[in-house]
Amino acid sequence: MGAVPVDQAMGVVEACWRYGVLGVVQGLTEFLPISSTAHLKVVPVLLGWGDPGVSVTAVIQLGSIAAVIGFFRRDLQQVAVAMATAVRQRRWQEPDARLGLAILLGTLPILVAGLGIKVLVPDFDHAALRGLPAVGVVAIVMALRLGLAEQLGSRRRALDAVTVRDGWLVGLAQALALVPGVSRSGSTLTAALLDGWSRADAARFSFLLGIPAITIAGLVELKDAFEQPVAGGALPLLVGIATSALVSWLAIAWLLRFLQQHSTWWFVGYRLFFGLGLILGAGRLAG
Repeated sequence: MGAVPVDQAMGVVEACWRYGVLGVVQGLTEFLPISSTAHLKVVPVLLGWGDPGVSVTAVIQLGSIAAVIGFFRRDLQQVAVAMATAVRQRRWQEPDARLGLAILLGTLPILVAGLGIKVLVPDFDHAALRGLPAVGVVAIVMALRLGLAEQLGSRRRALDAVTVRDGWLVGLAQALALVPGVSRSGSTLTAALLDGWSRADAARFSFLLGIPAITIAGLVELKDAFEQPVAGGALPLLVGIATSALVSWLAIAWLLRFLQQHSTWWFVGYRLFFGLGLILGAGRLAG
């Protein structure tokens, strides 16, 4: 077997480094209410790499899914058992069974909306909504909504009181995350807080609700992502997925602890500055 040319080897290392950075960004921002989509678009542009596109970012999200499934594996096992029992006995009063049903129904809005975009807007990568000024405006609007939810939410409800209505309501909010800058976790957390949930339980439901949607999105884009010409073939993408999984696990654990003792105002402030920075620097970044 011949030696690998130095230029080719350096290209592989560079690609792995870039996708590793994207994995870190994905892991840090997927579950924090600050929009992973926006950061995965902006950070590579700031570093001079260009927008990686919808396919690549969706596949790197699979690392986040692996992390959230591993982190909540016991919860998911309990939900699966409870739903199987509920189907056999036609009894859906158990909290875990209701949680499973809420997750399933809450996933429908984003699936329908995502399919509609895939079919009707095939060039969504270059849509005006993915432009930096639009992302900045959306980030500010969603920051204000999160602040409103923090101010008005009663924070009295717990996860064991979840209903089908909750799943549908928070699921509709999750569908908004198809717009870059919205933040899936931020939108669902906002909806849950406005519905009276405690911060930690609102975040917990947001994590669980995101499992089907993000998994399906990643799998749908898997083929397109691996077909994109990247030095090193599939290796850089695998590096990005693995890095995303590790950082996502740490982010989930940190956020759950943080929200038990702190408010979401830190994230509101960050999103306001982030959005304003995008609007003011959009021309420079685009250039």
